[in-house]
Amino acid sequence: MLRRTKIVATLGPATDRPGELERVIKNGMDVARVNFSHGSSQEHVRRVQTVKEIAEANGRHVGVMVDLQGPKIRIQGFKEGGIRLGDGARFTLDTDLGSDEGTQDRVGVTHKNLAEDLAGDDILLLDDGNIVMQVEDVSANQIHCQVINGGSLTGFKGLNRLGGGLSAEALTDKDHADIRTAARVKADYLAVSFVRAIENVDDIIEASDGVMIARGDLGVEIGDAELPGIQKRFIRQARESNRVVITATQMMQSMIDSPQPTRAEVLDVANAVMDGTDAVMLSAETAVGKHPAKVIKAMDRICRGAERHRVAFTHRVDARFETAEESVAMAAMYTANHLRVAAIVAMTESGATAKWMSRNSSGIPIFAMSPNVTTVRRVSLYRGVYPILVDVASMGTDMAEQQAIRELRQLGIVSKDDSIVVTKGDLAGITGGTNSLKILKV
Repeated sequence: MLRRTKIVATLGPATDRPGELERVIKNGMDVARVNFSHGSSQEHVRRVQTVKEIAEANGRHVGVMVDLQGPKIRIQGFKEGGIRLGDGARFTLDTDLGSDEGTQDRVGVTHKNLAEDLAGDDILLLDDGNIVMQVEDVSANQIHCQVINGGSLTGFKGLNRLGGGLSAEALTDKDHADIRTAARVKADYLAVSFVRAIENVDDIIEASDGVMIARGDLGVEIGDAELPGIQKRFIRQARESNRVVITATQMMQSMIDSPQPTRAEVLDVANAVMDGTDAVMLSAETAVGKHPAKVIKAMDRICRGAERHRVAFTHRVDARFETAEESVAMAAMYTANHLRVAAIVAMTESGATAKWMSRNSSGIPIFAMSPNVTTVRRVSLYRGVYPILVDVASMGTDMAEQQAIRELRQLGIVSKDDSIVVTKGDLAGITGGTNSLKILKV
């Protein structure tokens, strides 16, 4: 059984180890995430190139996602590397302090206008909520706080306000430079960090190719009790809007050190799969963990197990379609599900037809056949869609259909007397031209 849910894995020092990235790709990574919050642009360029080389050598089409750092607000560093804060202690965030001038009673911050956003009684959360402080007094350059929940604190940890609302530019100067690097390496996806999600979610989904539910800072700002409902809502809204959705952050956190996930992590991944997420994402587990390839293998196993318990989604049953290709895509899924075909083949230029198909819940594999390398890498993120690079544009209709059957036979998907559904356009090489559906018998 093919795994329908896709796996996004973050590259890092752990995947740089000899042979590790090849094992990660062979074990099932579908999209490589390059996190521009860490490392140099030279490291990122090298990793992307290595992914493409290894994927090609192994007959895989692996997408590349560049994740911008965004306006993450962090504390600065400490003179001695770190401190320990006791409950009830006084501590000051000082916007005038430099990068490594922090002491036991104060530290600098990266956001120089932070004081303008804060007032007395605001709750601040540092290091993903491990340290909690209450603002007592604010001046032009100092935020005086009392520690509510203390602990160890090292430099450059994230800082959030409970409830959110800290202002910062959507794209920093670093982000602009990193976007140019992403274009140079021909990334398939560009992820914009720290958008104001809750209040603008409808507009964000509408403007995006997809959404990532990054549960770290989101959970810190809205509170962990609210997170499950928000996750399910975002997955549902993305699917209903024909957008891709990724569920991310700490999904297999224990496997940074452990060779096995916890039962809670198994249930977390499985629930996201059963809710209809397109992809589940690994961060530190593969970037800096001890067992990157084992994490991929474990997540692959969990996704497959969850997919055996299929949940039906009544996608766009009452909707009016706006284009011929969307109508053909929905007709293909209806036909495939009721005729019990072995596979669906979308001969596509852009991958849009395959994406529309993938919004429906179906155990039937969808194969996106395209002559475009960028398209087959892009569809590697779509749930239940599998890329095949074939120059169908240079073939006649009969040859293209025969080639589709040959490809599926080689993959072991179909055998004699099986039926498949094929969608295509009359004019090869034209984006948005899908206008026909055909049922073929092998």
